[in-house]
Amino acid sequence: MTSAPAPVLIDAHHHLWDLDQRPQPWLDDPDLTSIHRTFTPDDLRSTATRPVAGRHLHGTVAVQCVPEVPETEDLLALAEREPLIEAVVGWADLTSPAIGDTLDRLLAGPGGTHLRSLRHLVQGETEPAWLQRPDVERGLAAARDRRLSYDVLVRSHQLDQAIRLAERFPDLPQVLNHAGKPDIAGRQLAEWREQVRRLAAHEHVVCKLSGLITEADHDSWTTSDIRPVWDELLTSFGPDRLMFGSDWPVANLAGGWNRWADTVDELLTDCGESEIHALLAGTATAFYRLPTRG
Repeated sequence: MTSAPAPVLIDAHHHLWDLDQRPQPWLDDPDLTSIHRTFTPDDLRSTATRPVAGRHLHGTVAVQCVPEVPETEDLLALAEREPLIEAVVGWADLTSPAIGDTLDRLLAGPGGTHLRSLRHLVQGETEPAWLQRPDVERGLAAARDRRLSYDVLVRSHQLDQAIRLAERFPDLPQVLNHAGKPDIAGRQLAEWREQVRRLAAHEHVVCKLSGLITEADHDSWTTSDIRPVWDELLTSFGPDRLMFGSDWPVANLAGGWNRWADTVDELLTDCGESEIHALLAGTATAFYRLPTRG
């Protein structure tokens, strides 16, 4: 007899930073003053109190913020001593000829077994086909050869790069961060919908239900603003290829962890138990090779 999946909640996308240990220059933006401070795992524990579909936070995936290998080393070392963090999405210079050596060093270093994926802030690259550069593709191949996945961070107008990446690397597991940053605030979703459907046709690509509230109007968004994007993702990817993420503490700009959890709880109303498990734990567990629970 097979036991039912344990009712746990995985936050598959959050950040942590200690400004005394490592600066975060992007936080110098005046619009980010409210999150311009240190955020620790204990802060997350004390913040993430709301259940989603009756499930409380059990484990997380910590994601890099700055393009520096030392930050990834910090996160890996933290994951080694912090039971809440079950995996790390790190950064390494994909364009470097020494990318393989860098990854080998990270994987063999303190907490290296927690490294599951890499991410680059492609959203900040102006080159229209950055992900298709030969040196980038060489770096992605090095990650693939070491059983690492890739977190795709692009804005909606860059989704064509994500589609070409999926076409060219069918053996590299990929996850779209923040659903490709749809323009929820401007209600301009038509082109995003078309591109997401094309990307979702590649079955090795999954998607994070994260970062949506910060793409909406920070002060006035409602569940009704999020629902069209949610419905499209559920239709295009299906629950087995979607995973919950908070994007905390960036989410604090638009309501915070608990308000997003309450919103997801409401949006899950029409989903069955197996779909809820996939969205809240199963997809993340499979993609990031997290400890299984039964």
